[in-house]
Amino acid sequence: MNDEEVVGYLRRCNEADNHRFAEVAGRFGEEALLDSHLPMLDLIDELAREWQVMEPADERYAGLTYALRVLARAYLSDTQKPH
Repeated sequence: MNDEEVVGYLRRCNEADNHRFAEVAGRFGEEALLDSHLPMLDLIDELAREWQVMEPADERYAGLTYALRVLARAYLSDTQKPH
């Protein structure tokens, strides 16, 4: 995957997770999400959105690209595990 595809994939995964958490909250109440990783998903998506508008000449670009690729690998490795 190229960098744009990685970031798009990561944002889609975050969106899907947010929908799953909304479904859990609807079924079991918001208390079920007190220890959830929703704040982390929001921060990851914030970084992905920032990357999408960042100029490649920005000194943070390479590091942020690497970090987002690592996060995407975590999603990919999780989808390949038997559930």
